Amino acid sequence: MSYDLMVFEPSKAPRDRRAFMQWYDQEVQWSENHDYNDPLVCSEALQRLYQKLSEHFPNMNVDEKVFEAMEEAGTDNRLTDYSLGSAVIYAAFAYSVTEDAYNTMRNLAIQLKVGFFDVRSEDGEIIFPD
Repeated sequence: MSYDLMVFEPSKAPRDRRAFMQWYDQEVQWSENHDYNDPLVCSEALQRLYQKLSEHFPNMNVDEKVFEAMEEAGTDNRLTDYSLGSAVIYAAFAYSVTEDAYNTMRNLAIQLKVGFFDVRSEDGEIIFPD
């Protein structure tokens, strides 16, 4: 089990909740024709967010040396499983970092003017930039 959050390219997502949830369901089918570990497939804004977010929560699927070093240091609970799409970044965090993950990802989304979605429930928070 993980604590999952998503950021998204606001120009690609519908603002109506029902339409947004349908769009979200399509996005998490992971049907784009690329590797979902490559940040270069993301929009520029999402690439900037990923760069900053992964400084705090490194991608567990990218570098085995990072994984080993964090495991040895006892900070491997910060390793995060990312799925990187052209219009979304889906992040699966460890439950032990729930509050920090939520605050960091939400604040970065607001700062970098991308959307934020708390995927834990169908009535989860959806934020679009102003």
